[in-house]
Amino acid sequence: MTIVENKTFDEERALYGSVNLVVKNCRFDGPADGESAFKECRDIRTEDCFFNLRYPFWHDEGAVINSCEMTELCRAALWYSHHVEITGSKLHGIKALRECAEVKMQDCHIVSPEFGWSVHGLEMRDCKAESEYFMMRSDKLNFDNVTLKGKYSFQYLEDSVFENCNFDTKDAFWHAKNVTVKNSVIKGEYLAWYCENVTFVNCKIIGTQPLCYCKGL
Repeated sequence: MTIVENKTFDEERALYGSVNLVVKNCRFDGPADGESAFKECRDIRTEDCFFNLRYPFWHDEGAVINSCEMTELCRAALWYSHHVEITGSKLHGIKALRECAEVKMQDCHIVSPEFGWSVHGLEMRDCKAESEYFMMRSDKLNFDNVTLKGKYSFQYLEDSVFENCNFDTKDAFWHAKNVTVKNSVIKGEYLAWYCENVTFVNCKIIGTQPLCYCKGL
């Protein structure tokens, strides 16, 4: 396994196609303004790194991201990647995590409009998120102790479970199917319209017009 430490990368596809690589305390930033630092990589680990450039993790298989910061300029940070673990990190760029599968997140801070679209299999623990369109058209989510502030969250969601969460949102769970929410607070003006087989257990629901046009509620 190759270890890279204390370096700065700003060129295009700086570590493209890397395999079995550990990157520690590095910066992806600079005047060359290069994109896609880790595109098409496999079995990589980044620790204590700073990402200020676009599209760093695309088409990756087996990525571990620990104690990293992705700024608002780090757009579309993770797309088309599988088997990803993200812990203790900041994801502050738009459109992070799209078309990904088998992802685990813990102790992360998310500020990302359009976060988590078309994700298949996401475990999220002890995270805080701000996102306008959060987790749209995703499935097989398992959330525990997640706090969300947003507007149009979990639209067209399927086969998911949420526990001990706090969602301050607007049109959450529209058109959702086969979803269970337990021991949670859900604040939303128009909660779960047009949903099917959605179950709320021991929840506090706050809203103007929640639960309209539901089936199997």
